[in-house]
Amino acid sequence: MEVVRAPNTRTDAVYDLAVVGGGPAGTSAAITAARAGHHVLLLERGRLPRQRVCGEFVSGESLDLLANLLADSAPGLLAKAPRISEARLFVEGRIICAPVSPPAASIGRFDLDAALWRAAEQSGIDARLLVTAESVERHERFEIRTASRNFHARALISAVGRWSNLVVRYAGDSGTQWLGVKGHFAEPAAQASVDLYFFDGGYCGVQPVHLAGDDAAGNRVNACAMVRSDLARTLPEVFRLHPQLHMRAREWQPLMEPVTTFPLMFRKPRPTKDETLFVGDAAGFVDPFVGDGISLALRSGAMAAECLAPFFSSEISLTEAADRYRRKYDTELAPVFRSSSRIRQLLALPRPVRRAASHLLERTPAVSRFFVKMTR
Repeated sequence: MEVVRAPNTRTDAVYDLAVVGGGPAGTSAAITAARAGHHVLLLERGRLPRQRVCGEFVSGESLDLLANLLADSAPGLLAKAPRISEARLFVEGRIICAPVSPPAASIGRFDLDAALWRAAEQSGIDARLLVTAESVERHERFEIRTASRNFHARALISAVGRWSNLVVRYAGDSGTQWLGVKGHFAEPAAQASVDLYFFDGGYCGVQPVHLAGDDAAGNRVNACAMVRSDLARTLPEVFRLHPQLHMRAREWQPLMEPVTTFPLMFRKPRPTKDETLFVGDAAGFVDPFVGDGISLALRSGAMAAECLAPFFSSEISLTEAADRYRRKYDTELAPVFRSSSRIRQLLALPRPVRRAASHLLERTPAVSRFFVKMTR
């Protein structure tokens, strides 16, 4: 987010914290700050609930945090979520199995985003939908400009995702153009595993998922793919890129209109700029196959709010709070980006090398467990 300096202007009521973006990262930050007694504004430009391109995989390491954030705003959401205790990797004609420990949960973003927004409202946050932050200026306070009015806050967290006029621009991977696409399908007796189908030019993840009031309860799967845009642009085209996935998908019945996002670009995460704290995909987009996108969103949001707490109580400056967040992010969250980058490089090796590696993983359970552990 490019923050520019401007002359001082008259301010209305000043919030302790403004959070722009109402997904898991933004709501996690807002709820954490509000429950610590701070005055919080939360702006979301879209409507809720909504479908998003997402693997809908919440790693076990973040389930306690999610439960605390939701409190009693979504009874049964976590209890009814399918638990994922096994990963199956379909690569070079082999099936490599490894445990997922602690088990993850599969929660539809349609339900998750709505539940977190309700939790934000119940936490006393000034939460506003259909409000677009058009620009931000900085003088004594942050001034967030919208079409209807301007808002002022002592601190600012950006949770606007990967593409927004308010996100920091980077030189990313300008070569390969990656596309993300997701759909839900009915599949009798869906496996209680996360199945990753790797092929030249991408991968597709499949796992069972539950939605509130689901007529397909127990039979709904989420198929979410990342693929080179010159190879495929629809899920049926993706399925044809992997023989085992193609055979499996022949029996599926669509349960929603697919959603897509483009382009997907990978870069080193950048959690701060000009004393603005970035969380979730606004800080950095992680490879989807590691299954940590939602976890990183929840954890980075809570971490940013916690690092700002001493600033709100006048113990440290905003610069010191932002630096504290950057250091914690680099230590606790950035390693997953490095691991995913290494795995992406392995998957891009020539096919004979990948075939030998998949043979090793299949024959050596300890190595396959380590491979899966790299994504946790």
